[in-house]
Amino acid sequence: MELLNNTLAAKYSERALSRCKILSEISEMEGGILRQYLSKEHKACNLTVSDWMTEAGMTTWQDSVGNQWGRIVSANPNAKRLIIGSHLDTVPNAGAYDGILGVLLAVELAALVTELQIELPFHLDVVGFCDEEGTRFATTLIGSKALAGEFSPDWLALTDVNGVSMEQAMTEFGLTPNDYSSSALKPEELIAYWEAHIEQGPVLESVDQALGVVTAIAGAKRAIISFIGHSGHAGTTPMHLRKDSLAAAAEFIVSIEQLAKNSKNGEVATVGQIEAKPGATNVIPGKTLMSLDIRAQNALDLDALLSDIRSSVEKIVEERNLAFDWQWTHQAGAVDCDSEIQQLFKSACVANSEDSPFLPSGAGHDAMAIAKVCPIGMLFLRSPKGISHHPSESVIDGDVTKALSVLYTALIKQKNANL
Repeated sequence: MELLNNTLAAKYSERALSRCKILSEISEMEGGILRQYLSKEHKACNLTVSDWMTEAGMTTWQDSVGNQWGRIVSANPNAKRLIIGSHLDTVPNAGAYDGILGVLLAVELAALVTELQIELPFHLDVVGFCDEEGTRFATTLIGSKALAGEFSPDWLALTDVNGVSMEQAMTEFGLTPNDYSSSALKPEELIAYWEAHIEQGPVLESVDQALGVVTAIAGAKRAIISFIGHSGHAGTTPMHLRKDSLAAAAEFIVSIEQLAKNSKNGEVATVGQIEAKPGATNVIPGKTLMSLDIRAQNALDLDALLSDIRSSVEKIVEERNLAFDWQWTHQAGAVDCDSEIQQLFKSACVANSEDSPFLPSGAGHDAMAIAKVCPIGMLFLRSPKGISHHPSESVIDGDVTKALSVLYTALIKQKNANL
């Protein structure tokens, strides 16, 4: 049967939600949720999820960088692997569902396979990634990049705010730092990677749909831009003789907003941080630093918007007789979700009477890294009010039940296709 019994779907999805709340208590932050890579909370979370995986009938292990795994073993001796998962780490003061719900839905899917005694022609692997957010060492997708063979040895020297290096933290966690390459997946052994995730945006709510099929994950580029002028006395320096770095940054920010609004394919640009120096009320700011985050669904659109933004800053500093410095902090290309998996998820939604739309993801996900080694697909769940990365992050219980039912149908369809 491709459809999951409604009573079972509700029972198992309710347990996934209750477990999200249990994991929210494993936090290094008083009065909020924070779980960082290689912390004692990371270890406690992995142990808890490992117990739930075992309860679901899975064999479990932790890999060389700290990802938590569980497997429903296929009877087929030459079986390939279908991987389903998401991340277990969080940002500071996080919500309870970003990443975590996707892992726990995958665990419940495995539990259903065990209870219903479904024989799979492939291994069903569930992964809880150790670091998607990059909160501790400012390097995102550590766990999934390790699986894609893209863990950089330079990362071992990165330090957190307390001066602890990643190498030291891995050792204290019980890992062998230089063994990171053993986590890499072998593409020839893989069928696909699936990820269920809250949307973290308002689109599904705006069209009153519980679920959506992701078409692509936006490419993103981030930079720190410094405007360099000259500090001066606020009372004695005439306006026409000033080199005000903050005024230049303000003009640039408005230009960025307008350029993004004029883009044609949903490109977005954001300035989320700004710092004026020396930062005194009666001193003209001689140096101003600002962040820039730009995203688009394909590389051409991203590059076109970036080119326009770059031209804008060059014009502004020339007219104001200032200097500027541009430092990249993050670059990730746009990633398409596999067309066949999109259709698989869509057909599973239709089978469950869900009129789920296709939509892109503006946020980055572990699937971006895994796309280097196998086809990827993502299923979005509605985010009430579009809220995420915040304690008010929530989901609708019925949506979670629908997501589990759709994942079950997709799994059975995949099983039948691989027989």
